[in-house]
Amino acid sequence: MAIETCKIEGTGITWTDIVKPTPEELKKVSEEYNLNSYTLFDSMDPDHLPKYEEHNDTHFIIVRILQDDNHLEQTIQSLSTKIAIFYNDDFIITIHRSSQPFIKNIRENYISNNKIHTSIGIAIRIVRDALYSFEYPIMKLSDEIDLIESQIFLKNNMAADLIKKIYHFKSRSGIYKKLLLLSNEVVSSIKVDADERPALSDVRDLHTKLLMLNDQIQDDANNLLNIYLSLSARKTNDVMKVLTVFSVFFMPLTFVVGIYGMNFRFMPELDYKWGYPFTLLCMLIMSIIIFIWFKRKKWL
Repeated sequence: MAIETCKIEGTGITWTDIVKPTPEELKKVSEEYNLNSYTLFDSMDPDHLPKYEEHNDTHFIIVRILQDDNHLEQTIQSLSTKIAIFYNDDFIITIHRSSQPFIKNIRENYISNNKIHTSIGIAIRIVRDALYSFEYPIMKLSDEIDLIESQIFLKNNMAADLIKKIYHFKSRSGIYKKLLLLSNEVVSSIKVDADERPALSDVRDLHTKLLMLNDQIQDDANNLLNIYLSLSARKTNDVMKVLTVFSVFFMPLTFVVGIYGMNFRFMPELDYKWGYPFTLLCMLIMSIIIFIWFKRKKWL
């Protein structure tokens, strides 16, 4: 386990950042700061979803941070990691399984420069940076959907793997929305003093923006999927149309050939001198009539 502590200058507030703790080490921290056992258990669960609770005058927050999305598996656990926050007026404790660069950034840019004077101020910055982790993946997802849309409409690319890509985009966007909706409880439940209200307002605005962007991506993915299926059906219909046209042309010709291919002894037309060219002429006239009919119906 790695533990880093720092004090906010001019206050008695201590920030304890714990990375990958053992159950025994967490128990020790819990006893020192009188943390609720149930929230402590939640902080150890790597799969826990975002939430907000308040116990023994201590606020408890769980947020999830998006990480490298180059995973074949599209799950909350594979796309994000958890960070748990305990805080009150005297301390703030952050617990996470992997090192997070933005934690160091907050400590260096806000604590060291004396820009934050409260534990809730630190918590708000952590929640803000957790939400910011959604921004790039959502924008990247939007660009990828635009690229597929151009492939379908401009390049007429109907490759079979496109529908698989669209499905993965829909799945990933659904996971993002689930995490953002659950994060709404965290953003809405935080209560701050007047000094921290602008920071909290920025966090809420960011959360609303990310939700709107993600909803737009979901709509685009659904529309793109419907368009892809429609174009695929249209392509199939065009093939069936060509096959139908050929079958209609050859149907009467096959009928004529079938009649004169019968092995009856008395077929007077077989003895006609001009029977063969006359039959060919009739077959040609039938083909021309069918062609004119198709043209008038605008089927060709």
